[in-house]
Parts: sequence; C-alpha cells; structure tokens
Amino acid sequence: MWQSVLQWASAQPGQFVLLVAGLAFVGGLVFGLVVKRGSRDRTPAPHDREGDKAFLKGVQYILSNDHDQAIEQFTRAVQVDSDTVETYVALGNLYRSKGDIDRAIRIRRNIIVRPHINEQVRTRAKFDLGLDYRKGGFLDRSLEAFADVLHKEPNNLPALEEIEKIYEEIGDWDNAFHTRQKISRILKEDDSNILAHHKVEAGKDWMEKGDLTKAKASFKKAIAIDPECVDAYLHLGDLYQNKEDYRSAVSTWKKIADAAPAFTFLAYQRLEGAYTRMKNLKPVEDFLKECAEKNNDAFTRLALAKYLYSNGDVDGAVRELEQALELDENFFEARSFRGRILLNEDRRDEALEAYSDLLDRLKVSTLSFQCTNCGFVPGELMWQCPQCRRWDTVKRVEPRNKTRVLEQSLEITPTTN
Repeated sequence: MWQSVLQWASAQPGQFVLLVAGLAFVGGLVFGLVVKRGSRDRTPAPHDREGDKAFLKGVQYILSNDHDQAIEQFTRAVQVDSDTVETYVALGNLYRSKGDIDRAIRIRRNIIVRPHINEQVRTRAKFDLGLDYRKGGFLDRSLEAFADVLHKEPNNLPALEEIEKIYEEIGDWDNAFHTRQKISRILKEDDSNILAHHKVEAGKDWMEKGDLTKAKASFKKAIAIDPECVDAYLHLGDLYQNKEDYRSAVSTWKKIADAAPAFTFLAYQRLEGAYTRMKNLKPVEDFLKECAEKNNDAFTRLALAKYLYSNGDVDGAVRELEQALELDENFFEARSFRGRILLNEDRRDEALEAYSDLLDRLKVSTLSFQCTNCGFVPGELMWQCPQCRRWDTVKRVEPRNKTRVLEQSLEITPTTN
C-alpha cells in the first residue's frame, strides 16, 4: 500500500506537500494501531486483519484527499473493532473537515468518557473537541474545552494558541494579551509587537465607548511595549485630534517618521484633516518638510504638495508633484492632483497634457500591499493578515513591484479559518 502512495506522490510532484501533511495527520494513528496490535497475539485474528485493512485503506484515501471514501473505510474499521481509539480520532477529524460538527463532537465525547484510555489520548480528544466547537461557532464551549486541556497540561502550546485566536475573534483583548504573554514565556520569544497590537485594539474599544482616559492609557502602554507600533501612534494622535489638541496630535504622528519611516504616509492622511482646523500650521509645515528631506519618496512629496496648495502656494505644490512623479511615474493620485490644480488655475493646455498622460496609466494602483508571510494581497493596509493571521506581515509594496502584486491579486484567493 505504501508503495502505491509513493508512486502517487512521484507522479504528482505538486502534491508532495499534501503527502507530508497527510503523513503527519495519520502517522500517530498508524503508530497507535501498530502498538495496539502488537499487544495482542502474534498472529492476528481474521477480523483484526479486516479492521487493519480498512484502517490502512482509510489512510490512503486521506492521502488522496478523498474524505468520503476515508470515512467509509474508517467506519468499516470501527464496526470490526469498536475499541480502536485511533480510528475514532481519524473519523472525528474527517467529520470536522467536512463540516459535520455534531458527529465529530459525539465521537470526541465517546473517547473522553472511556474509562481505561491513556490520559494523553483523553487530553488530545479534549483538544480536538475544542477545535470542533470552534469550527461550529460555539466559542464559549471551545474555550472551556481548551481550558480543560490546560488544566492537565498548563504549557500546552497549541491550546494556548487556539485560545488566543478565539479571544482575538471575540475582541477580548485583555485576555488575548495575557494569553500571548504565556505563549511568549513558553517559546522564550519576543512578541512585543503582538502584545502592543492587543493593547491598541483594547484602546480602540475604549475610544468607541467614549472612555478617552483608558484609551489613552492603552495606546501609551502599547508604545511602551513596542516603540515601533505605528497603529498606536496613529490612534493616540486621533485621540488628541478629537480633543482638538492638534499640536499634540501632530507631535504624536511625527514620531512615526522615526519609529517606522515606511508608514509615515499614514500620518499624512490624518494631517490633511488637522491642518484645515489648526490656527498655527508651523508644526505641520516643519513635519512635512523634514519628512520630504529625510524620506524623499513620492507619497511624502504629494502630502507636501497638498499642504502647500491649501496655503495658496500653487507653484510650490506643482513643483512637489513633479518631483513625486520623477520618483514614481505611475503615481496615479499625484498625476490626478496635478491636473486638478492646473485646471483650477486655468492652465488648460498643461492640464490637457497632464490628463492625456494620466489616461494611459489608469490601471496602476496608487498604494499596494502584500503579506510577506503568505503572499496575500489585501485591498488596504491591515495590521493582521486575514489569511495567515500573522501580525505586522502586510507591507507596502514599492512602485517597481506593483505590477507583480496586481498579477498576484488575481491568483491568490483568501481563506477563512
């Protein structure tokens, strides 16, 4: 049988990863079956051989990704030998993968209540039960199941990671924070960026509830944990702006230029709303000019152009837009804004030329983003990738790479957990 599996894999090289995943999925089950059979007589009875044959056929169907046939064979195996826990585990996993959550849950419960099974097997069944509940949307029950696992094995990393995911899904950011702290201690890794994001999300919740004091404390805690947490600076600045403390807002957003220069453009979008209401625009002007000298990227030049134009410096705005287009000739927003200025200033010949050139470049995206972990291409910047659920892996793509990103956006289909 294994020879046929290897032949199947060699005939379909693209399926090798699936083979490895399948082997990891069933390897423990096969080992458990061998141990179980080894504890019996050296010569198995006919019904044992029949059960083994059905079990191994089920394994082969899993590797072939034919879950319906795998379920049929595993069901036949348990009909021959109802004491084979390994087969029940495989059946439960298959039912969950097909969305038949009720059957999967019944199988886990059947394993858990058995009086003489190994405690590790029972704990694993409780973990699987947590996964079943989560797949079915019963998040409270899922948390209870994973908590039972941690009661037996306090450092069970998969259970802690599942609990963290649930807390993130339901927006319980404090518990997500504390769970991530436990994970970090076990792994002995620096997860300050994730911990900071949890604090930022908690701060956003407090802002929505109108408790600006607690929101401010959460944002500042996030910055203390991770001084490069861009989202914390953005929302702390928003908080100041909502309180009409524009100087503090600009000062906070300005820190992004030092903490994470690649994301400074996010502050520019907020500045547009701030400087229309500020009486003293010197902090805004200093900030934008400083960033233009330091970064010299197209988006910074556009932001400075918008500021100059809002203050009546038409020629200065056009100069900044021309520099932006020298840096990125496909910068749609810069070309559009330049044409709009020229029309407003009744420079129609120049405007016509600008818009004619613009029409040839309409298919190019102004801002493109891509996850550096899984390759997912979101339509906007996200701090947590919706596909692989990793934090801080979505990055802005430089102009030279935008064409490839547009191609990939047609190829990659997001998946949901």
